[in-house]
Amino acid sequence: MLTVVILTRNEERHIARAIGSVRDIAARIQVVDSGSTDRTVEIAQGLGAEVRANPWRNHATQFNWGLDQLPPDTGWVLRLDADEVVSAELARQIAATLPTLGPEVDGVTVGRRMAFLRRPIRHGGLFPIRVLRLFRHGRGRCEDRWMDEHIKVAGAVVDLPGELLDDNLNSLTWWTDKHNSYSSREVIDILNLEHGFMPHDTVAALGAGQAGRKRWLKEKVYARLPGGLRTMVYFLYRYILRGGFLDGREGLAFHVLQGFWYRFLVDAKLAEVKAYMKETGADAPEAIRVVLGFDVRR
Repeated sequence: MLTVVILTRNEERHIARAIGSVRDIAARIQVVDSGSTDRTVEIAQGLGAEVRANPWRNHATQFNWGLDQLPPDTGWVLRLDADEVVSAELARQIAATLPTLGPEVDGVTVGRRMAFLRRPIRHGGLFPIRVLRLFRHGRGRCEDRWMDEHIKVAGAVVDLPGELLDDNLNSLTWWTDKHNSYSSREVIDILNLEHGFMPHDTVAALGAGQAGRKRWLKEKVYARLPGGLRTMVYFLYRYILRGGFLDGREGLAFHVLQGFWYRFLVDAKLAEVKAYMKETGADAPEAIRVVLGFDVRR
């Protein structure tokens, strides 16, 4: 039996599409809402989803809270973002494959592709990426991180070739506002690597898999390069060496904004927090609270 867990807040533009893409393969769809003021809850309930409410802290704690609300007899769980769609091909693969998996298999990785300004991004060395989104209930948990969190399992993992499509229909203004918030969250994880004020949870410790390898490179190599300079190197790698320029005008906007602007914003905010710590003697959690507006001690 498959249960789909979707986190929402003001997702009336996307939620029906997401639910529709899994309706034929899911025995249960659980929406965990964090205070929507639009028609998200109404639409989800009208489509047969179970809706639970929980205050927002970050993606990891919200998703793990949602897992804890599932009944003990839950079988497999699929994590699906509200702006994602399970392709028809992947839905068929899930339905055909899950009943055949032995008890030694804890997780399933799938492809994830992103569309930006309605255009699928196909170059830059990014997509499709392999993500672990399907796992046995009780054997998987989301990393305890503020940003870029992944599902962790201890047992064997198999792969399905089908894809999820992340196709957000909101405006570019919405996208930049979201990534402004994301950059602050990423600074929290970077500072935690240096100062250890929270437990450090990472798929890099698992070693295997694309997510583990990318996290290891990010934490052990990229994080040790000079701030600012590394953002330019990363952008040129993606846009020139990995062919990001082949994604056209929309691709140019995506690679500049996500591969340079966002990464530079992270470095600039990191420098701002460190400067506050040096000037005032504040520890990292206090500097994060004052400069970034996040209380990591809660």
